[in-house]
Parts: sequence; C-alpha cells; structure tokens
Amino acid sequence: MNVGDRVRVTSSVVVYHHPEHKKTAFNLQGMEGEVAAVLTEWQGRPISANLPVLVKFEQRFKAHFRPDEVTLIED
Repeated sequence: MNVGDRVRVTSSVVVYHHPEHKKTAFNLQGMEGEVAAVLTEWQGRPISANLPVLVKFEQRFKAHFRPDEVTLIED
C-alpha cells in the first residue's frame, strides 16, 4: 500500500469524529478514500504504529486504519 492509492474500508470501523456525525457513532465500512500516509517512522526512527494507514476521505476527514481493514481498489 502506497501513498495515493485508492482504498475501500472492508471492516466495521466506528468513529466519533466524522464531520457530519459529530459525537455520534458512524461506521466507515464501505467508504472509499485515498491513502495519505503509511506511518513507519517518526523523526527518522522506525516505529510500530497500531494503526499505520492514514486514509483521507472527502470533506477534510481523515482516519487511521490497520492494513487488514482496507483493500486496494483496482483501476
């Protein structure tokens, strides 16, 4: 998975920070977005992040995922 790849959320992931559903549970399953970052290092040192894949959706909304929660969308 690389920055710029289109992905789809395949697992049930509930968030409470979606712009249109503030402070209420919102399930991201089925949504599509673009990989904004894959977190493998911080300040030049390797890290082992629990949720390393940062996905950008529409409307300035971003969320972190495990690699098994998203799949690549083939063009």
